[in-house]
Amino acid sequence: MDASANTPQLLRRTNLRAVLEVLRAAPSATGTDLINATGLTRATVIAVCDDLIARGWARETDSPRIDRQKGRPARRFEFNESAGYVLGLDVGIATVRVLVADLAGAVVGESEARFPRHGGEPEQRRRVVTEAVDAALQDAGISSSAVLCAGMGIAAQVTGAGDVAPGQEVAPMFDLGLSSIFSDSRGWPLLVENDAKLAALAERWRGVGAGENNLAVILAGERLGSGIIESGRLLHGASGGTGAMGALELVEGVGNEDGIAKLARLWGSAALKEGHNGRIRELVGPDTNRASARLVFEAAEAGDPVAEEILDRIARRMARVLALVSSFFDPRLIVIGGAVAASATALLPAMTRELNRYVVTPPRVAVSNLGTMLVPTGAVRLALDYVETHLLDLVPEPRRE
Repeated sequence: MDASANTPQLLRRTNLRAVLEVLRAAPSATGTDLINATGLTRATVIAVCDDLIARGWARETDSPRIDRQKGRPARRFEFNESAGYVLGLDVGIATVRVLVADLAGAVVGESEARFPRHGGEPEQRRRVVTEAVDAALQDAGISSSAVLCAGMGIAAQVTGAGDVAPGQEVAPMFDLGLSSIFSDSRGWPLLVENDAKLAALAERWRGVGAGENNLAVILAGERLGSGIIESGRLLHGASGGTGAMGALELVEGVGNEDGIAKLARLWGSAALKEGHNGRIRELVGPDTNRASARLVFEAAEAGDPVAEEILDRIARRMARVLALVSSFFDPRLIVIGGAVAASATALLPAMTRELNRYVVTPPRVAVSNLGTMLVPTGAVRLALDYVETHLLDLVPEPRRE
């Protein structure tokens, strides 16, 4: 490997990256371990480790002494996961969630804040986001200078360049100029991505789809959106539109992008207006005809026949959506995520049964266990991928306040 580079500078970077990759993948390693893994000479390995320690990316750790061992134990090195931190943001229409993670992906701080009613004006939304970021940093006990990158998921189509695709009704709610704000005032790269695509990254990293190379994740709360991983690669398309659900209006038995939570709320409220006096009415109370999705699911669990019929309609409708995704992308696993994920378990039997009618080799269908942290977890993964790619160009600032 020493002879593979054409210049001393490139050679040095190649060796640094080779050793760093080994240290990131193992709890710790001795010089001999690194020599065997990289093919570098002992002198080069020790020099590289000392360089990584000086840069803050590695540290020397105690090496256990073996019984009857003579002399000093071998030097042992490990990756310094607290050399820097990343942020994962989930900027929705009503809520922003922020995670702070170290370079091993461990969450060390978080925050959540709500936007003004009806979303708020751009300036209000910018303020809520920046305040939520500051609250998460305070929760983690770190300064802005310790952050190396931030990832952000939004409920809108995003181009491959990280820009909000034009022509979307929701675009003004998310095109807030945060990239320049964070870059100029804090020196962070801000990577913007569609929320469903980040959900797919999160599931493949730490969810029920961990390690799965052919995976689809459908965010199914208020509106449907999907993220697709094919052969281990997140798909985007020419303008970031892969997985968008706008064409569902053309699908018989579906008709629009309404998600599970919205359908349960709309159809439950319609039943109340039509005079339904079963368990849904008992849970909602006598003074309103507005049913929440949660109460409709609770009523179905209690055996309310109207609520059960609503869930069956939702399941049959969702099965058509799953069949469409299966036909186009042929995933091995489809994960249902979003705000309704916990409740959506009740839909699995009917969805699976219906899906088997439409698809010759149907994928497995599961429900996400990452809850409301699904999208921000994917945003953390996006930021970590950037840091790992640009590690030697970044200057860590591990000091805590």
